Amino acid sequence: MIRYTLKCDKGHQFDSWFQSAGAYERLSERGMAECAVCGSTAVSKALMAPRLAVGEDAVAPTPEPVSEPEGATQTMSLAEPASPLEKAISKLRQEVEKNSDYVGTSFASEARRMHEGETPTRAIYGEARPEEARALVDDGVPVMPLPFGRRDKAN
Repeated sequence: MIRYTLKCDKGHQFDSWFQSAGAYERLSERGMAECAVCGSTAVSKALMAPRLAVGEDAVAPTPEPVSEPEGATQTMSLAEPASPLEKAISKLRQEVEKNSDYVGTSFASEARRMHEGETPTRAIYGEARPEEARALVDDGVPVMPLPFGRRDKAN
């Protein structure tokens, strides 16, 4: 595995892991390497210092600070939201998870049962195939897509 610091054409920098240098090149050539912040596929490797594995008797070199070009953005942690939009989505996720029941792939059938009065109404969230979601909307069931997926399905 190899970790690269990448940057997109919008100035975002982020780290990503690849199976090999060749794997990065193949994904990049196909436009499949994308910015973790904005989704842009105009991504390239950023300047980065190598990480060297050293043996027990070897002396590890002291890394020298790398100065960023003026106007460059700092590498961001992907564990924390970086932009105001990401912060808002993170807050929405917290509220949904705190105040709703996760029903998984039973979302469409559970929402329909509540709409038809078969089960008590409550706040739920889950997953639905596109055709299930369209059918709910067509039938007047109040649903909306959420701008995030399940935490355990994240890469």
